[in-house]
Amino acid sequence: MNLKDKIETVADWIVDSEYTVAFTGAGISTESGLPDYRGPDGVWTRRDKGLPPPKSPPWDQVKPNVGHEALIDLLEIEQLDFLITQNVDGLHAKSGFPFEKMSELHGNMYFLKCLNCNKKMTFEEAGWDKLKWGKGYRTNRIRKNQPNCIYCGGRIISSIVNFGDPLPEDELNDAFEASERSDVFLVIGSSLVVTPAANMPGIAKRNGAKLIILNLGDTPYDSKADLRFHQNINDVLIPIVDKVIHNVKNR
Repeated sequence: MNLKDKIETVADWIVDSEYTVAFTGAGISTESGLPDYRGPDGVWTRRDKGLPPPKSPPWDQVKPNVGHEALIDLLEIEQLDFLITQNVDGLHAKSGFPFEKMSELHGNMYFLKCLNCNKKMTFEEAGWDKLKWGKGYRTNRIRKNQPNCIYCGGRIISSIVNFGDPLPEDELNDAFEASERSDVFLVIGSSLVVTPAANMPGIAKRNGAKLIILNLGDTPYDSKADLRFHQNINDVLIPIVDKVIHNVKNR
């Protein structure tokens, strides 16, 4: 199939789907100015070549791009049911994607999370001063008079999952359940090598889902995908969403 036919096919699958899941990695945020990790100029790619990290704007100044907004468009017309993301940049949340429809598997740099009740809150809501109490990682020592959960009084930590930290059990379970339930599973900007998140496309495929991959670099699932796109993400994602919107309006 040519590119136009592939885009129209994916749009048809999404419109006919009972439960569509999007799975995003760092590639969806590159047009916001953030580097990816395993792309041609990615963080790990440059590290392995002995090069310094790619330049990046201050993360708190980065805004969602049209790719993030396109997923919101799908959600609003009820053509996207759940979002799984490996990103900690918080851009999905900034775009307005609701937490109850999303699993942030590796956390969100703008939010703390309570170890007792699992509720999220911003650093500002919790009254957490990073200069006084640090970044609040799970492995950091507890400092005198640091804030507790505004909901239950439990210990709060950064929601970011660092190497060696356990993934958030509730969000991990939600992501696995969504993967099993999906009949369309759309991978956007992920090399699919970090487990256990990388297992989710396989779970979806084994349960009968159409697997679509949008990523510049190769992934371990390329041979298993029903459709594979190697173009820049927004050159494919935006036309897919536009076609879905058109089909929904005219059905």
